[in-house]
Amino acid sequence: MSVKAIILAAGQGTRMKSDLPKVLHEVAGRPLVSWALGAVHEAGIEDVVVVVGHGAERVTELLPDTVTVAVQEEQLGTGHAARIGLEAMPVGEGDTVVVLPGDMPLLTAGSVAALLDARAGAAAALLTAQVADPAGYGRVRRDASGAVAAIIEEADASDDEKTITEVSSGVFAFDGAVLGDLLAALEPDNAQDEYYLPDVIARLAGDGRPPAAVRMAAEELTGVNSHEQLAAAGRLMRERINRHWMAAGVAMIDPDRVYIDAGVVLEPGAMLYPGTHLEGATAIGAGARIGPDTFVRDSVIGSGSHVWYSVLRNARVAERVEVGPYASLRPGADLADGSKAGTFVEIKQSTVGPRSKVPHLAYLGDATLGEDVNIGAGTITCNYDGFAKHRTIIGDRAFTGSDTMLVAPLEIGDDGWTGAGSVITQDVPSGALAVERSQQKVVPGYAERRRKKAQEGK
Repeated sequence: MSVKAIILAAGQGTRMKSDLPKVLHEVAGRPLVSWALGAVHEAGIEDVVVVVGHGAERVTELLPDTVTVAVQEEQLGTGHAARIGLEAMPVGEGDTVVVLPGDMPLLTAGSVAALLDARAGAAAALLTAQVADPAGYGRVRRDASGAVAAIIEEADASDDEKTITEVSSGVFAFDGAVLGDLLAALEPDNAQDEYYLPDVIARLAGDGRPPAAVRMAAEELTGVNSHEQLAAAGRLMRERINRHWMAAGVAMIDPDRVYIDAGVVLEPGAMLYPGTHLEGATAIGAGARIGPDTFVRDSVIGSGSHVWYSVLRNARVAERVEVGPYASLRPGADLADGSKAGTFVEIKQSTVGPRSKVPHLAYLGDATLGEDVNIGAGTITCNYDGFAKHRTIIGDRAFTGSDTMLVAPLEIGDDGWTGAGSVITQDVPSGALAVERSQQKVVPGYAERRRKKAQEGK
């Protein structure tokens, strides 16, 4: 006996008015269908079929190789999709099949596990929730004994049935053989002329095999059929993620204004200020202070570093580094311990050595800086000649004067200096000063002569 799962991911999501298949829209940096996969995998279910339809190729590209894909060529309802999924998996005697939507990102592995426990004593089980506003959900109708008798979709519900506040989540667990028989007998006898999976519940109850019902938190019920619902699911997921990290020792001044993707890793003692966005494979070290108003994607920020009012993408920031305000670290930026990238500094594909500083108004591209380097304001590495990129190498303890243009390929040796306002096109030996600028000329009385000339022209 084994447990298998069918994830229904064929819907178009017409209300989203998007070319992107509905299940590929993201919540906390993860596509909706990936959240469904995560829930069943965490519950111990490895044998999974995903039923795809709209945008099948794009959805399939995202799925791991361990998943079986079944294509629903024509979308005829959830019952039809479940049948296609069941046909794609071998089901043995006593196997359990979980069927769930691919657009419920807040469903937890704990609820799936509880569903499986309930299914062990019944032909089927379902997850339900008690909600204040049941509009749009299938109502769970119970008989006089309290057993589940049917699920009534809103379009088919009477006025009395619409007042029921216990609703179906669309997540079921069945005896595999029983499910096959139920789906084969399913008819499109409803307002939508579709094969509804929930219709099998009434048949089970009518046969004297009422399904077990497990109550789940209403939050987990949140499905996505519109951008409004996607935003609502994202907000709830952010709250869940932020609560997790605060319990783990991460401080947040205003959690409602902190946005953390599911794949982000934080160490205890980190401080997140309002307006912080952490996305992708980002990792934040202990004691780091991030924000306010900072965007970090696929980057590492070490312990004790301070990053504020800045943007980081595929960058590495070591320990005790200061970044910002208003710095841009592009892919390949690598800042060593104790270094600094200050106000209006942009760095890409460059290494800044230990304790080296780029305090303000500078651009470093394709550069390597040694230890204890000081980059003057307005310094730029001219790394692109219109056809190819070239590298600039700056040795330990070097000092560039303000407004220095470093035309690559170029190397400045250890303890090398450049004069302010210079355009450096040749290597600077260790310990030398390079200056490139014309002799200053002073013209006495110039302002008075200009004034007289202007008056004569009137």
